[in-house]
Amino acid sequence: MENHELKKTLKPIHLWAIAVGMVISGQYFGWNYGFEQGGIMGLAIASLLVIVFFTCFIFSYSELSTSIPNAGGPSAYAARAMGPFGGFIAGIACLLEFVFAPPAIAVSTGAYVHFLIPAVEPVYVTIGVFVFFILINLVGMKGAALIELGATIAALIGLAIFYAAGLPHVKVENLLNDNSFIGGSGGVMAAIPFAIWFFLAIEGGAMAAEEVKNPKRDIPRGFISGILTLTAATLLTLFVTAGLGGGIGKPADYPLPQALGSVYGEGSLLAMSVAVIGLFGLIASLHGIIIGYSRQTYALARAGYFPQFLAKLNSKSVPVWGLIVPGVIGVICAGSAAFANALILLAVFGAVVMYVLSMISLFILRVKEPNMERPFKVAFPVIPAIALLLGLVFLYCVIRYSLMTTSLPLFGMNIPLWGVVVVIFAVSVVYYLARVKPAHTPAGESTVLD
Repeated sequence: MENHELKKTLKPIHLWAIAVGMVISGQYFGWNYGFEQGGIMGLAIASLLVIVFFTCFIFSYSELSTSIPNAGGPSAYAARAMGPFGGFIAGIACLLEFVFAPPAIAVSTGAYVHFLIPAVEPVYVTIGVFVFFILINLVGMKGAALIELGATIAALIGLAIFYAAGLPHVKVENLLNDNSFIGGSGGVMAAIPFAIWFFLAIEGGAMAAEEVKNPKRDIPRGFISGILTLTAATLLTLFVTAGLGGGIGKPADYPLPQALGSVYGEGSLLAMSVAVIGLFGLIASLHGIIIGYSRQTYALARAGYFPQFLAKLNSKSVPVWGLIVPGVIGVICAGSAAFANALILLAVFGAVVMYVLSMISLFILRVKEPNMERPFKVAFPVIPAIALLLGLVFLYCVIRYSLMTTSLPLFGMNIPLWGVVVVIFAVSVVYYLARVKPAHTPAGESTVLD
């Protein structure tokens, strides 16, 4: 008999490490492109809105993940609330986030190494580190979680060094000047996709829910401690980087060492140290999101949405093909540094669609299944309503100011990013209609048969 069960090995500290680790690279790169869109103050306002959203979202998400502790995470919640097709669309949106975020992180890893050792070609590092961590994930969840814990702690130490070294040199004139507020409210909305990068993928910890020893108690602890950690880090990272003049000029893929370099010198020990430790942040997120996409692929295959071979586990209870197949797509994308900004925006779009569907699922389940066991209950309906409203605003911002204005260099042409998204979802829907047959388990939970 084939093994289709994941092992319960994780404690709250591991879940905190996975949730924070998946996101921690967002402190080290990516968000700073928002300076070009809204200026320092515009990005700051966008970041505050994003903090409010994620605080409300993660409390709401904790209700879903403790009520339905499933490796599919959002796809499982949407399937329970809206049926098989809803679960499929939520799963595709989640994979859009988790498949395109790792290559963007890998590209930045190559940029950080190139900053440290200019003779090293970034693309080789980018591809090499991606492949290495796909292989590392084959050791099993407990070993992968321990690696994630170590990398996350190291990344937080790096941030602490950056704050301690940078705070004494923050200048008010760097925060408040003619370029602090670009484009008014439109600049704030254009900066939102990059502010989301500060928190992108924190919800991925839910995909390890089946592997948590006591999900009803430990998932809320892991999630809530994670959001508090990231909120504090976001406020400090934005304030110190901008206060050192890091928001001036063209953004780099290594904003923290760049900011310290403006004070201590680019080749200084502090700038180089933060760059070295920053690699741990990038590694933590790359490694953590690889865990996330492998579990989402596994869950979609197990439910019958994808071919069953993607749900096959090895002796370490790792979904091998669910790890390798999306990983190949990621490695191919990572091979082109020109894709980095577009990859970030594709990942953010997938994430926001999934956030909105998850909140809609919560409202439907409160009505549809009022007696469902809910070990953790969010303050309903206020908190999830705030998350849903802001999520819809963010979805508009991502479409209007990112997908509609960004192109992807492909096959010698600049293909509009909105066109890429349309093709991905169109192909997915055609596949669903042609290959997936809805069914229901005896318990009444939505599932599908391939």
